[in-house]
Amino acid sequence: MKFIDEAKLKVQAGNGGRGCVSFRREKFVPFGGPDGGDGGLGGSVYLKAVEGMNTLADFRISRTYKGQNGEPGSGNDCTGHGGDDLYVAVPVGTTVTEIDTGETLGDLTHEGETLLVAKGGKGGWGNTRFKSSTNRTPRKSGTGLPGEKRELMLELKLIADVGLLGLPNAGKSTLIRAVSAARPKVADYPFTTLHPNLGVVSLGPGRSFVMADIPGLIEGAAAGAGLGIRFLKHLQRTRVLLHLVDIAPLDPDADPVRDARTIVGELKKFSADLVAKERWLVLNKIDLVEPSEALKREKEIVRRLRWKGPVLRISGATGAGTAELKQAVMRYLEEHPRAAAAAAAAAPQ
Repeated sequence: MKFIDEAKLKVQAGNGGRGCVSFRREKFVPFGGPDGGDGGLGGSVYLKAVEGMNTLADFRISRTYKGQNGEPGSGNDCTGHGGDDLYVAVPVGTTVTEIDTGETLGDLTHEGETLLVAKGGKGGWGNTRFKSSTNRTPRKSGTGLPGEKRELMLELKLIADVGLLGLPNAGKSTLIRAVSAARPKVADYPFTTLHPNLGVVSLGPGRSFVMADIPGLIEGAAAGAGLGIRFLKHLQRTRVLLHLVDIAPLDPDADPVRDARTIVGELKKFSADLVAKERWLVLNKIDLVEPSEALKREKEIVRRLRWKGPVLRISGATGAGTAELKQAVMRYLEEHPRAAAAAAAAAPQ
Protein backbone atom coordinates (compact mmCIF):
# COMPACT_ATOMS: atom_id res chain seq x y z
CA MET A 1 0.00 0.00 0.00
CA LYS A 2 1.28 3.49 -0.83
CA PHE A 3 2.53 5.49 2.14
CA ILE A 4 0.42 8.63 2.64
CA ASP A 5 0.94 10.78 5.74
CA GLU A 6 -1.46 13.67 5.03
CA ALA A 7 -5.10 13.66 3.99
CA LYS A 8 -8.16 15.91 3.98
CA LEU A 9 -11.66 14.71 4.72
CA LYS A 10 -15.11 16.08 5.40
CA VAL A 11 -17.27 14.92 8.27
CA GLN A 12 -20.94 15.61 8.78
CA ALA A 13 -22.86 14.50 11.86
CA GLY A 14 -26.45 13.35 11.54
CA ASN A 15 -29.35 15.79 11.83
CA GLY A 16 -31.77 15.58 14.71
CA GLY A 17 -35.18 14.08 13.99
CA ARG A 18 -38.29 16.23 13.72
CA GLY A 19 -40.69 16.44 16.67
CA CYS A 20 -44.18 15.00 16.33
CA VAL A 21 -47.57 16.71 16.52
CA SER A 22 -50.03 14.21 17.96
CA PHE A 23 -53.04 14.06 20.33
CA ARG A 24 -54.39 11.24 22.42
CA ARG A 25 -57.44 9.66 20.90
CA GLU A 26 -58.97 7.24 23.39
CA LYS A 27 -62.52 6.19 24.15
CA PHE A 28 -63.97 7.98 27.16
CA VAL A 29 -61.01 10.45 27.16
CA PRO A 30 -62.44 13.39 25.21
CA PHE A 31 -59.62 15.74 26.15
CA GLY A 32 -56.58 13.51 25.95
CA GLY A 33 -54.20 16.31 25.18
CA PRO A 34 -50.97 16.40 23.18
CA ASP A 35 -48.69 13.35 23.15
CA GLY A 36 -46.18 14.04 20.36
CA GLY A 37 -42.68 12.79 21.12
CA ASP A 38 -39.32 14.45 20.47
CA GLY A 39 -37.14 13.63 17.52
CA GLY A 40 -34.06 11.42 18.00
CA LEU A 41 -30.49 12.69 18.29
CA GLY A 42 -28.36 12.69 15.17
CA GLY A 43 -25.37 10.35 15.10
CA SER A 44 -21.97 11.88 15.88
CA VAL A 45 -18.73 11.21 14.00
CA TYR A 46 -15.66 9.98 15.89
CA LEU A 47 -12.12 9.17 14.83
CA LYS A 48 -10.67 6.04 16.45
CA ALA A 49 -7.00 5.08 16.56
CA VAL A 50 -6.37 1.47 15.57
CA GLU A 51 -3.24 -0.64 15.35
CA GLY A 52 -2.28 -2.15 12.02
CA MET A 53 -2.82 1.01 9.95
CA ASN A 54 0.34 2.85 8.94
CA THR A 55 -0.92 5.12 6.19
CA LEU A 56 -3.74 7.55 5.42
CA ALA A 57 -4.10 6.23 1.87
CA ASP A 58 -7.71 5.15 2.47
CA PHE A 59 -8.74 8.79 2.84
CA ARG A 60 -7.55 9.58 -0.67
CA ILE A 61 -10.43 7.42 -1.92
CA SER A 62 -13.24 8.03 0.58
CA ARG A 63 -13.23 11.65 1.77
CA THR A 64 -16.71 12.28 3.17
CA TYR A 65 -18.12 10.62 6.28
CA LYS A 66 -21.69 11.17 7.52
CA GLY A 67 -23.41 10.20 10.73
CA GLN A 68 -26.93 8.78 10.67
CA ASN A 69 -29.89 11.14 11.02
CA GLY A 70 -32.21 10.82 14.01
CA GLU A 71 -35.71 9.42 13.47
CA PRO A 72 -38.76 11.69 13.93
CA GLY A 73 -40.80 11.40 17.11
CA SER A 74 -44.21 9.72 17.18
CA GLY A 75 -47.42 9.68 19.18
CA ASN A 76 -47.87 8.32 22.68
CA ASP A 77 -44.86 10.43 23.78
CA CYS A 78 -42.44 8.19 21.87
CA THR A 79 -39.03 9.73 21.20
CA GLY A 80 -37.55 8.96 17.81
CA HIS A 81 -34.64 6.54 17.53
CA GLY A 82 -31.24 8.23 17.70
CA GLY A 83 -28.91 7.93 14.74
CA ASP A 84 -25.98 5.56 15.05
CA ASP A 85 -22.60 7.17 15.74
CA LEU A 86 -19.95 6.71 13.07
CA TYR A 87 -16.43 5.61 14.05
CA VAL A 88 -13.73 6.23 11.43
CA ALA A 89 -10.52 4.22 11.85
CA VAL A 90 -7.25 6.15 11.64
CA PRO A 91 -3.63 5.11 12.36
CA VAL A 92 -2.18 5.55 15.83
CA GLY A 93 -0.21 8.81 15.79
CA THR A 94 -2.73 10.87 13.80
CA THR A 95 -3.03 14.59 14.53
CA VAL A 96 -6.39 16.20 13.62
CA THR A 97 -6.74 19.87 12.66
CA GLU A 98 -9.81 21.81 11.54
CA ILE A 99 -8.93 23.45 8.23
CA ASP A 100 -11.19 26.52 8.54
CA THR A 101 -9.91 27.64 11.94
CA GLY A 102 -6.50 25.97 12.12
CA GLU A 103 -7.44 24.59 15.55
CA THR A 104 -5.87 21.29 16.57
CA LEU A 105 -8.75 19.10 17.70
CA GLY A 106 -6.70 16.23 19.05
CA ASP A 107 -3.77 13.86 18.79
CA LEU A 108 -4.55 10.14 18.76
CA THR A 109 -1.45 8.48 20.23
CA HIS A 110 -2.88 5.35 21.85
CA GLU A 111 -4.72 2.34 20.44
CA GLY A 112 -8.47 2.59 20.97
CA GLU A 113 -8.39 6.34 21.69
CA THR A 114 -11.36 8.20 20.20
CA LEU A 115 -11.94 11.82 19.26
CA LEU A 116 -15.31 13.51 18.66
CA VAL A 117 -14.97 15.57 15.47
CA ALA A 118 -18.64 16.28 14.63
CA LYS A 119 -21.50 16.28 17.12
CA GLY A 120 -24.95 15.09 16.10
CA GLY A 121 -27.86 17.53 16.09
CA LYS A 122 -30.49 17.56 18.82
CA GLY A 123 -33.93 16.25 18.04
CA GLY A 124 -36.82 18.68 17.68
CA TRP A 125 -39.43 18.96 20.41
CA GLY A 126 -42.79 17.27 20.05
CA ASN A 127 -45.94 19.23 20.68
CA THR A 128 -46.11 17.86 24.24
CA ARG A 129 -43.27 20.24 25.10
CA PHE A 130 -45.33 23.27 24.04
CA LYS A 131 -48.43 22.69 26.17
CA SER A 132 -49.16 25.20 28.89
CA SER A 133 -52.05 26.48 30.97
CA THR A 134 -52.98 28.86 28.17
CA ASN A 135 -52.23 26.54 25.25
CA ARG A 136 -53.82 23.17 25.92
CA THR A 137 -53.69 21.95 22.32
CA PRO A 138 -50.38 23.08 20.78
CA ARG A 139 -50.13 22.23 17.12
CA LYS A 140 -46.49 22.97 16.59
CA SER A 141 -43.27 21.01 16.89
CA GLY A 142 -39.57 21.65 16.51
CA THR A 143 -37.41 20.68 13.56
CA GLY A 144 -34.28 18.80 14.44
CA LEU A 145 -31.04 20.76 14.62
CA PRO A 146 -28.46 20.05 11.91
CA GLY A 147 -25.37 18.08 12.80
CA GLU A 148 -21.93 19.69 12.78
CA LYS A 149 -19.98 19.85 9.54
CA ARG A 150 -16.21 20.12 9.44
CA GLU A 151 -13.36 19.82 7.00
CA LEU A 152 -10.36 18.18 8.63
CA MET A 153 -6.67 17.78 7.92
CA LEU A 154 -5.21 14.50 9.13
CA GLU A 155 -1.47 14.33 9.65
CA LEU A 156 0.25 11.07 10.52
CA LYS A 157 3.33 11.21 12.74
CA LEU A 158 4.81 7.78 13.25
CA ILE A 159 5.33 6.76 16.87
CA ALA A 160 8.85 5.45 17.28
CA ASP A 161 11.36 5.44 20.12
CA VAL A 162 14.45 6.02 17.99
CA GLY A 163 14.86 8.03 14.80
CA LEU A 164 17.64 7.88 12.22
CA LEU A 165 19.06 11.07 10.71
CA GLY A 166 21.59 11.52 7.95
CA LEU A 167 22.37 12.38 4.38
CA PRO A 168 21.23 10.10 1.56
CA ASN A 169 23.39 6.96 1.53
CA ALA A 170 24.62 7.52 5.08
CA GLY A 171 23.57 3.93 5.76
CA LYS A 172 20.30 4.43 7.65
CA SER A 173 18.36 1.76 5.77
CA THR A 174 21.29 -0.66 6.03
CA LEU A 175 21.38 -0.13 9.79
CA ILE A 176 17.66 -0.72 10.32
CA ARG A 177 17.94 -3.91 8.24
CA ALA A 178 20.85 -5.04 10.40
CA VAL A 179 19.11 -4.55 13.77
CA SER A 180 15.46 -5.35 12.97
CA ALA A 181 13.22 -7.37 10.68
CA ALA A 182 12.43 -4.32 8.52
CA ARG A 183 13.53 -4.70 4.92
CA PRO A 184 13.71 -1.28 3.27
CA LYS A 185 15.29 -1.03 -0.15
CA VAL A 186 19.07 -0.53 -0.09
CA ALA A 187 20.98 0.70 -3.15
CA ASP A 188 24.05 2.76 -4.00
CA TYR A 189 22.20 5.82 -5.28
CA PRO A 190 20.71 8.77 -3.37
CA PHE A 191 17.10 8.78 -2.18
CA THR A 192 16.65 5.03 -2.32
CA THR A 193 14.37 5.53 0.70
CA LEU A 194 11.28 7.39 -0.48
CA HIS A 195 9.08 7.04 2.61
CA PRO A 196 9.60 6.31 6.33
CA ASN A 197 10.18 2.75 7.49
CA LEU A 198 9.64 1.30 10.95
CA GLY A 199 11.52 -1.60 12.47
CA VAL A 200 11.16 -3.32 15.86
CA VAL A 201 14.52 -3.94 17.50
CA SER A 202 14.30 -6.84 19.95
CA LEU A 203 16.82 -7.57 22.69
CA GLY A 204 14.98 -10.41 24.38
CA PRO A 205 11.68 -10.99 26.17
CA GLY A 206 10.07 -7.71 27.16
CA ARG A 207 12.94 -5.60 25.84
CA SER A 208 12.41 -3.96 22.47
CA PHE A 209 12.06 -0.56 20.84
CA VAL A 210 10.81 0.87 17.56
CA MET A 211 13.25 2.54 15.15
CA ALA A 212 12.22 4.92 12.35
CA ASP A 213 14.18 5.46 9.14
CA ILE A 214 13.24 8.51 7.06
CA PRO A 215 14.46 9.68 3.63
CA GLY A 216 17.84 11.41 3.77
CA LEU A 217 18.25 15.16 4.00
CA ILE A 218 20.45 17.37 1.87
CA GLU A 219 21.39 21.02 2.10
CA GLY A 220 18.43 23.20 1.15
CA ALA A 221 15.88 20.60 2.24
CA ALA A 222 13.93 23.28 4.11
CA ALA A 223 13.48 25.09 0.80
CA GLY A 224 12.27 21.90 -0.90
CA ALA A 225 15.53 20.46 -2.24
CA GLY A 226 15.60 16.69 -2.54
CA LEU A 227 12.60 15.23 -0.74
CA GLY A 228 12.41 18.31 1.48
CA ILE A 229 11.80 18.11 5.22
CA ARG A 230 8.19 16.90 5.17
CA PHE A 231 9.25 13.56 6.66
CA LEU A 232 11.01 15.12 9.65
CA LYS A 233 7.66 15.27 11.47
CA HIS A 234 7.93 11.49 11.86
CA LEU A 235 10.86 12.04 14.24
CA GLN A 236 9.00 14.45 16.54
CA ARG A 237 7.67 11.69 18.79
CA THR A 238 11.00 9.89 19.17
CA ARG A 239 13.00 9.95 22.41
CA VAL A 240 16.49 9.75 20.92
CA LEU A 241 17.93 10.53 17.49
CA LEU A 242 20.83 8.64 15.94
CA HIS A 243 22.74 10.97 13.63
CA LEU A 244 24.52 8.74 11.11
CA VAL A 245 27.67 10.10 9.51
CA ASP A 246 29.59 8.29 6.77
CA ILE A 247 33.13 7.98 8.15
CA ALA A 248 34.50 6.81 4.81
CA PRO A 249 32.73 8.70 2.00
CA LEU A 250 33.56 7.63 -1.55
CA ASP A 251 33.68 11.24 -2.74
CA PRO A 252 37.15 12.59 -1.90
CA ASP A 253 35.71 16.10 -1.60
CA ALA A 254 33.11 15.04 0.95
CA ASP A 255 33.54 16.34 4.49
CA PRO A 256 31.73 14.37 7.23
CA VAL A 257 31.83 17.38 9.56
CA ARG A 258 30.28 19.67 6.96
CA ASP A 259 27.65 17.03 6.25
CA ALA A 260 26.79 16.74 9.95
CA ARG A 261 26.45 20.51 10.27
CA THR A 262 24.18 20.53 7.21
CA ILE A 263 21.78 18.13 8.92
CA VAL A 264 21.73 20.19 12.11
CA GLY A 265 21.06 23.34 10.08
CA GLU A 266 18.05 21.75 8.40
CA LEU A 267 16.74 20.54 11.78
CA LYS A 268 16.88 24.08 13.14
CA LYS A 269 14.88 25.37 10.19
CA PHE A 270 12.22 22.74 10.80
CA SER A 271 11.79 22.71 14.58
CA ALA A 272 13.70 23.97 17.61
CA ASP A 273 12.19 21.12 19.64
CA LEU A 274 13.68 18.56 17.29
CA VAL A 275 17.15 20.10 17.64
CA ALA A 276 16.81 19.95 21.42
CA LYS A 277 16.12 16.19 21.44
CA GLU A 278 18.72 13.75 22.71
CA ARG A 279 21.00 13.09 19.74
CA TRP A 280 23.87 10.60 19.39
CA LEU A 281 26.62 10.67 16.82
CA VAL A 282 26.93 7.32 15.01
CA LEU A 283 29.93 6.95 12.71
CA ASN A 284 29.00 4.37 10.10
CA LYS A 285 30.95 2.24 7.57
CA ILE A 286 33.98 1.62 9.78
CA ASP A 287 34.52 -1.60 7.83
CA LEU A 288 35.85 0.47 4.92
CA VAL A 289 38.91 1.78 6.84
CA GLU A 290 41.52 0.35 9.16
CA PRO A 291 40.68 0.45 12.89
CA SER A 292 43.48 2.90 13.61
CA GLU A 293 42.32 5.16 10.80
CA ALA A 294 38.73 4.95 12.00
CA LEU A 295 39.79 6.03 15.50
CA LYS A 296 41.80 8.91 14.04
CA ARG A 297 38.84 10.11 11.94
CA GLU A 298 36.52 9.82 14.93
CA LYS A 299 38.73 12.08 17.04
CA GLU A 300 38.96 14.62 14.23
CA ILE A 301 35.19 14.68 13.68
CA VAL A 302 34.44 15.00 17.39
CA ARG A 303 37.00 17.79 17.77
CA ARG A 304 35.73 19.83 14.84
CA LEU A 305 32.09 19.38 15.81
CA ARG A 306 32.85 20.07 19.49
CA TRP A 307 30.63 17.09 20.17
CA LYS A 308 29.75 16.48 23.82
CA GLY A 309 27.24 13.65 23.47
CA PRO A 310 27.63 9.90 22.99
CA VAL A 311 29.69 8.70 20.01
CA LEU A 312 29.48 5.20 18.57
CA ARG A 313 31.23 3.49 15.67
CA ILE A 314 29.39 0.86 13.65
CA SER A 315 29.13 -0.90 10.33
CA GLY A 316 25.58 -1.51 9.20
CA ALA A 317 26.87 -3.73 6.40
CA THR A 318 28.86 -6.14 8.61
CA GLY A 319 27.00 -5.60 11.88
CA ALA A 320 30.11 -4.45 13.73
CA GLY A 321 29.19 -2.34 16.74
CA THR A 322 25.44 -2.74 16.22
CA ALA A 323 24.99 -4.99 19.29
CA GLU A 324 26.61 -2.35 21.49
CA LEU A 325 24.45 0.32 19.86
CA LYS A 326 21.24 -1.61 20.57
CA GLN A 327 22.18 -2.17 24.20
CA ALA A 328 23.10 1.47 24.73
CA VAL A 329 19.84 2.68 23.20
CA MET A 330 17.80 0.18 25.22
CA ARG A 331 19.44 1.30 28.47
CA TYR A 332 18.72 4.95 27.65
CA LEU A 333 15.05 4.24 26.85
CA GLU A 334 14.61 2.26 30.06
CA GLU A 335 16.12 5.12 32.05
CA HIS A 336 13.94 7.69 30.27
CA PRO A 337 10.38 6.31 29.98
CA ARG A 338 8.11 7.97 27.43
CA ALA A 339 5.65 9.20 30.07
CA ALA A 340 8.41 10.93 32.01
CA ALA A 341 9.83 12.45 28.85
CA ALA A 342 6.41 13.81 27.87
CA ALA A 343 5.90 15.33 31.32
CA ALA A 344 9.31 17.01 31.18
CA ALA A 345 8.55 18.43 27.74
CA ALA A 346 5.21 19.81 28.93
CA ALA A 347 6.64 21.41 32.07
CA PRO A 348 7.00 25.24 31.96
CA GLN A 349 10.50 26.48 31.42
